[in-house]
Amino acid sequence: MNDVEIPLTVFIVDDEPPARNRLKDLLTDCAEQLPLKLVGEAGNGHEALDKLSEVQVDVVLIDIRMPKMDGIELALHLNKLPKPPAIIFTTAYDVYAIQAFELHAVDYLLKPIRLGRLFEALTRARSALPLPIAKLQELAPEPRKNLAIHERGKIHLLPIEQVLYLRAELKYVTVRTVEREYLIEESLGALEKEFAARFIRIHRNCLVAKDEIVGFEKVVDEKSGDSHWTVNLKQLNEMLPISRRQQFIVKEFG
Repeated sequence: MNDVEIPLTVFIVDDEPPARNRLKDLLTDCAEQLPLKLVGEAGNGHEALDKLSEVQVDVVLIDIRMPKMDGIELALHLNKLPKPPAIIFTTAYDVYAIQAFELHAVDYLLKPIRLGRLFEALTRARSALPLPIAKLQELAPEPRKNLAIHERGKIHLLPIEQVLYLRAELKYVTVRTVEREYLIEESLGALEKEFAARFIRIHRNCLVAKDEIVGFEKVVDEKSGDSHWTVNLKQLNEMLPISRRQQFIVKEFG
């Protein structure tokens, strides 16, 4: 069997049942000329992540505007799967977003979706590379609401409001909540830029949630006699050191 005969596996994500049904009808028509198989659907991003952690697919058709998690954030999380699927966005509006997709060579379908356009997008998806995370983040209208945590072969969504601090260690970033620590493979600098409204840098390797800061304490090293400031957190009995470069935050929050 050659590659052309291998069915393209497709998954649909849209919060509107009529839109999913239309896509299913169009995919049935496309299947007459292009070998493909619809392997599932979801009505929101959380449901999609649960299902796509269990089954590997070639293409995911994602509506951009969805409640709780928009399509771009979902694509960012899917991009961290061991074998990320090709992403085709669908949208009923957002002309500015369409222009951005064209600029970054991200495929999109404008609703109402036409058969010919869908067929064209699916054909290109066979050889499509995963979307660069940096490009997706440029298109995101606002910061993610969740961080994607990979554990035991699954993706778990951790709400960003539960994160107390982020600390870089080697190639990982430790994500600290009240209950425990998680590890993610992301750049601390990129996280600082994306979540600037929520976190402040206290050290070259540490970002702290601004709302968690309840005070500061000066600690003196008994051996050297040197002193440095630490951050006291609301929900965690842990003293985080502040670097000399970042000591201005003591006055800023004081």
